[in-house]
Formats: sequence, structure tokens, C-alpha cells
Amino acid sequence: MSRGFHLITRYIESELGSLPDSGLVNIFIQHTSAALSLNENVDPTVREDFETIMNRLVPENQSGYKHTMEGSDDMPAHIKSSLLGQSLTIPVTNGRMALGMWQGIYLCEFRNYGGPRKLVLTVYS
Repeated sequence: MSRGFHLITRYIESELGSLPDSGLVNIFIQHTSAALSLNENVDPTVREDFETIMNRLVPENQSGYKHTMEGSDDMPAHIKSSLLGQSLTIPVTNGRMALGMWQGIYLCEFRNYGGPRKLVLTVYS
């Protein structure tokens, strides 16, 4: 997967299939240099702004980084991942994830070439 903030809501919905009338969905990413986030799902400039702000907060090529063997984007990716987190829990109401009108699920890829990412989806009823 390429670097950036990727909307994956439709993918998650298709993988979940039918849901119970009520419950919870937990989405967990099994990686330390990517994260999950829930945010604005309509305006694509939100994704661009996220990238800009995260790069300002945690810039690459800082002289203080010691973990640099995997490239200049690696340590910043680990820090960004820790800031946003690896899981989301979303309520299920009437057989659907109870997302707000403007909410979407993002896979936040912080590496330039992160490779394939694995998610674990768990439904609690």
C-alpha cells in the first residue's frame, strides 16, 4: 500500500458481511508503522491535510533518531502509528456499523512502501 490516508470503509463492510442487530466491531491492524483512524469521509483534502500535519509533527531525517536502518521514513512511521493507534471499536446498530454521516475508516500508511497490511476484524454480539 502506498503512503497516505486510505478510506477503507467499503472494504471493511464487504469483509464483515451480515452483522448482528446490535454489538461491536473491532478492527485491528497487525503492524507497527501503520494505524487506523475514524474521520471525515467526503472531502479528499482532509487526507492531504492529515499527511501534511503528521509530517510536521513527526518529520523524517531528524538527527536524534537511532532506529534508521530501514530508511528515513521508518522511525517516524512507528511514532505516527503510536499517536493514532492500531484499533477501532465501532458500535453495531440495526445490523450496520453505527458510523456518523461523515465518518469513514482510514488505514493510515506511514511508510513510503509499506507493503501489504493485515487487518483482524472481530464482531461481538
